[in-house]
Amino acid sequence: MPIDLSKIKAIDVHVHAEISCHDPEDPVMGTFFDAASTYFKAPRERPKMPEIVEIYREQQIAFCMFTVDAECGMGAKRVSNYEVAEMALKNDDICIAFASIDPHKGKFGAREARDLIENYGVRGFKFHNIAQDCHPADRVAYSIYEVIAEYKLPAIFHTGHSGMGTGMRGGGGMRLKYGQPMLVDDVAVDFPDMKIILAHPSWPWVDESLSMALHKDNVFIDLSGWSPKYFAPQIIQYANTQLKKKMLFGSDFPLIHPQKWIDAALKVGFKDEVMPGIMKDNAARLLGLV
Repeated sequence: MPIDLSKIKAIDVHVHAEISCHDPEDPVMGTFFDAASTYFKAPRERPKMPEIVEIYREQQIAFCMFTVDAECGMGAKRVSNYEVAEMALKNDDICIAFASIDPHKGKFGAREARDLIENYGVRGFKFHNIAQDCHPADRVAYSIYEVIAEYKLPAIFHTGHSGMGTGMRGGGGMRLKYGQPMLVDDVAVDFPDMKIILAHPSWPWVDESLSMALHKDNVFIDLSGWSPKYFAPQIIQYANTQLKKKMLFGSDFPLIHPQKWIDAALKVGFKDEVMPGIMKDNAARLLGLV
């Protein structure tokens, strides 16, 4: 059944499916999970998708779930987009499937994107250009973006510092420069029909994300990956004013629990009148649920 907005209290636009229900954990990803768990002070064991669904159903929070395909950039086997999509279809009262395709897969990746949209109900896409070792505006990705834009779907782009690779030798080989928000600006210009969600508060480039969301009608910001108690003051300022319809709740689960994020958000100065938009209404409009 479709999501009944009257029965949920929030929409979390940033939830990771990090392990398969069928395949063992990839050993390359395992080393990154070890480091990320230390950095986030989070449990090392990753929940499987049915557990994630039950956690969110119990919390009465709808959510967008995705894996990260960095097979070319990291050499790590991804969790199948099809597995994520099938899980979402079985739990479509609470779960929305996003997909992730390594940009290096180019036209072949575009074929997968179209199949996932047309035949498996995928409603958006996730790119992590640091992990994928690819400039967001590299033309190799444009055939994938063209499919996303054709269906007017959203795409989440990781921005800012990356917990993945933090503390590892050489950052695990990951280049933080690809997380600079302004690198996505060309994509926003070239694909005005693709809604772009800049994930995370984008530290240390916070102001770039705020500027882009002000300037481009197709650019939004999700507030995942950080506890709100660590947000830069200008995030709260703009969420309360000019960007109140552009800010989206995201947790980065399983590294941050949604309720922990919500509890912190209630204490940092978001105005009471803007919280419904941040928590649910802005995402509902962006995802076409209203």
